[in-house]
Amino acid sequence: MQSPSLAIHHRRYLLGILMAGMGSILFSGKAILVKLAFGYGTDAATLLALRMLMALPMFWAIYWWQARKQVMNPLSRMDLGKIVVLGFLGYFLSSYLDFLGLQYISVGLERIVLYLTPTVVLLISYFVLSKQITKLQWHALVLGYLGVMVVFIQDASSTGANAWLGMFLVFGAACAYAAYLIGSGEMVKRVGSVRLVVLASSASAILSTVQILIQNPHSVFEQSPPIYGLSLLNASFCTVIPMLMIMVAINRIGSPLVSQASILGPVSTIFMGYAFLNEPVTMMQIAGMGLVIGAMWLLVRNDAPIKKPSDLEKSDGLIRTESPTEI
Repeated sequence: MQSPSLAIHHRRYLLGILMAGMGSILFSGKAILVKLAFGYGTDAATLLALRMLMALPMFWAIYWWQARKQVMNPLSRMDLGKIVVLGFLGYFLSSYLDFLGLQYISVGLERIVLYLTPTVVLLISYFVLSKQITKLQWHALVLGYLGVMVVFIQDASSTGANAWLGMFLVFGAACAYAAYLIGSGEMVKRVGSVRLVVLASSASAILSTVQILIQNPHSVFEQSPPIYGLSLLNASFCTVIPMLMIMVAINRIGSPLVSQASILGPVSTIFMGYAFLNEPVTMMQIAGMGLVIGAMWLLVRNDAPIKKPSDLEKSDGLIRTESPTEI
């Protein structure tokens, strides 16, 4: 018979796995909503501005709730400047490139390319920060990029040269987000993950608003009702809610297991693309996805062991880990 404490820990573990998987699936649904919105004749800049502006009050509601629980340390001008840069990389530039890329490739290829973000972090660490890469990690890199090329061949057979443009735009989004993850490592420890996400997202909302005001000042007010509905779903169910779920999951089961649960993201995207966008599901696509998932599994298999929840929580109640690896 299980002791009460062991049973509680088991329930926390199962709930953490469930939240990580559901968070990854909801994040992946963003591509479906963006594709559907493009069908109504809108553009990437407008969709990004609507998404971030609608998500902004939700983020600040979370921040207000968190601030009630403890006093947060004041931020210096240097801290705020770094957060603006991180917001530009992780929530503005990466999202904008991703939205642009979705105009040219399938949602399945988009999610698989974004799933390579950890490998981009690894390569930046190797070439820029002079960190070593193990033989196993090199094998994972080769396997992952081979899998992307297999899926890319499938897309290129139907969309032609546009597939190249779309893939490079989405890979640029992955690179921008990888730079954000590297830069946010220290800031998370100093600022806290909730506050960093809220402030970086706020910076992105301001940047996307400035962009749309320059590009087409009336665009956000002239869209059809379905676009506003899809943008609200994107902001809530595919941005704020899954981000919270991933944060809670990391707090319960740790980053390595959350990374493994995120496998559900690209898998679900391919089948959601089939269900909502009539995108084909082929054996070549599934094979490429399998290679990428296998590569990511190799990268996380030797990560830190599972930690107890008490080891993952700090005295201020903020989660001390890297931000969710989703765009």
